[in-house]
Amino acid sequence: MLDVQVRDPIESRSDSDMLILVDPADNEVGHLSKRSCHDGGGILHRAFSLLIFNGRGELLLQQRAASKRLWPRYWSNSCCSHPRRFESIAVATARRLREELGLSCRLQFLYKFQYQVAFQTAGSENELCSVFIGVTDQPPRIDHSEIAAWRWVSPERLSEELADQGTARFTPWFMLEWERVWRDHREAVLALRASGHPPAGNQVLK
Repeated sequence: MLDVQVRDPIESRSDSDMLILVDPADNEVGHLSKRSCHDGGGILHRAFSLLIFNGRGELLLQQRAASKRLWPRYWSNSCCSHPRRFESIAVATARRLREELGLSCRLQFLYKFQYQVAFQTAGSENELCSVFIGVTDQPPRIDHSEIAAWRWVSPERLSEELADQGTARFTPWFMLEWERVWRDHREAVLALRASGHPPAGNQVLK
């Protein structure tokens, strides 16, 4: 019997998006389709992850759609994606936040990290990922072709869930991100709750 994976047509169309290949220092070295970037062990490309909080300090989590090639139905950070060819991180983050969640807010850049991890035999993530935080009390208006479900969770509850369920329920990049964010950037996260917005002028331009 053939193992046929049903894939969402929007997901399939996005496979042809031309992504930005980079070296470990985030210097642009070429371009390749999204699908090819994630084939096999993956080819290093530029990416971003957004962690969006509300005024109570809760983090917005999304459950990835069942049609996703990598980690379908796993819970993950608020939004993650890639800038397209000739697109800056600033433009790409605003675009995907609007497209996936129907949200708009100021973003604060925290750090970049490189990771590579395979999902069974379906393909791999091999990304140099910029991590941002933001805050909004707008209600999400999700793109159901991208997101199966969403919820707000407190940092304390999230840490409990990660310790209890970890790799069985959450994407690997999100687990790496949250550990570092809550360890090294906790003050920045808590400042969102106090001020209602991140500081200005801390955006990466690539």
